[in-house]
Amino acid sequence: MNLHAKLLEREAAGRPVTVGLIGAGKFGTMFLSQVRLTRGMHLVGVADLSVPRAQSQLKTAGWPGQSYDAASLADAFRTRRTHVTDDTAALIAFPDIEVIVEATGDPATGIRCALAAIKHGKHIVMVNVEADALAGPLLARRAQEAGVVYSLAWGDQPALICEHVDWARAAGFKVIAAGKGTRYHPSYHRSTPETVWDILDRYLQIKDRNSINPKMFNSFIDGTKSGIEMTAVCNATGLVPQSGGLRFPPASRFELADVCKPESEGGTLEKAGVTEVTSSVDRSEKDVPHHLAMGTYVVFEGETEYARRCFREYHLLPDRSGKYAALYRPIHMIGLELGISVASVALRREPTGMPTGFRSDVVATAKRDLRAGEILDGEGGFCVWGKQTPADLSLDSGFLPLGLAHNVKLRRDIAEGERLKWSDVAYDDNDAAVRFRREMETAFGSRNAAAEAV
Repeated sequence: MNLHAKLLEREAAGRPVTVGLIGAGKFGTMFLSQVRLTRGMHLVGVADLSVPRAQSQLKTAGWPGQSYDAASLADAFRTRRTHVTDDTAALIAFPDIEVIVEATGDPATGIRCALAAIKHGKHIVMVNVEADALAGPLLARRAQEAGVVYSLAWGDQPALICEHVDWARAAGFKVIAAGKGTRYHPSYHRSTPETVWDILDRYLQIKDRNSINPKMFNSFIDGTKSGIEMTAVCNATGLVPQSGGLRFPPASRFELADVCKPESEGGTLEKAGVTEVTSSVDRSEKDVPHHLAMGTYVVFEGETEYARRCFREYHLLPDRSGKYAALYRPIHMIGLELGISVASVALRREPTGMPTGFRSDVVATAKRDLRAGEILDGEGGFCVWGKQTPADLSLDSGFLPLGLAHNVKLRRDIAEGERLKWSDVAYDDNDAAVRFRREMETAFGSRNAAAEAV
């Protein structure tokens, strides 16, 4: 790995990798804490809806005040300081920025910013996995056509899982399953921003409730974020969803190879070559010892007796049969690691994960019985959660993607657990995100998804 050496070369040449950050939330702030300390990298500008908030986040991340007081983007570029603005379009258009990091978390905003970055010849690091799940395959295709790189964000679990899969395949192993850990129980699908505290208080000691966004946190609890992230993994690696979506089997890190293998081999998976998320609690909500709640994993097959013998000799984590083994990473560091993606796209023109087909979707699914006339409130809200669904099934059934299940009115009653369809809501045909998603559906039908599997 030589990214650091390449960054030092750029530093020595007086041409550090130049970056623009959109969104100074938690992920963005974690990146801020490290980019200032990364030799060969210069954060030229930060764009956020609230300039005071962004300035406060820079201070929180350890930036001296004089380092982000540049009067303009041009001044920031010239003096190696950072400009803070609420003008996202100006940041993206600034000619001396090479890489745009989109970290807003809003799918429509992510699509708009990615398209603008591509138009202006910028590489795009898509922290906004919600936008990637909604329309990433077409965004990646547009970037390739324009000669720029579209990449998932290192430090976030999807990119780390993609690296696991690539490692296994490059070493000649057949990938059986890949994914992450989380805290899951079937009842959590009903969780709302009000009831999420009943779950969070059991394992997190959050003294200041005003310090977090309960709707955002609820997306992790109710199963939505897992569906979004595993969709990103499928679309980037060629793994596919299980027909009924994620099963969330309880498993410790030492049980991964036994649990995450096909049912026909004694495991819990529908078949080989899928994504799965393991739970850190069992179905009685008791903690699983040595769980993988913050980590990522890959399960792979030893196709020869010799390889299986090596699994034992080198203390891998094999299943009881010795046929399968697991590799895991116990943690992910989110924005603290994001510089790996920035350096990779700028210096190698290589993404740290990129959609290559439309294999998986995230479908809006009723948390409770819904009534005609209700207004959906999107990810992490009171109405729907996001269920991972095979893309061809989603297209054939006309299911409504979760990323567009916000601020739209229901046309009919929906039963709890039912997946919503486009025809169930009054959506705006002229909305830019709707149009782009519809364009992707046309460009990546089920035939394309199968043909582009890797």
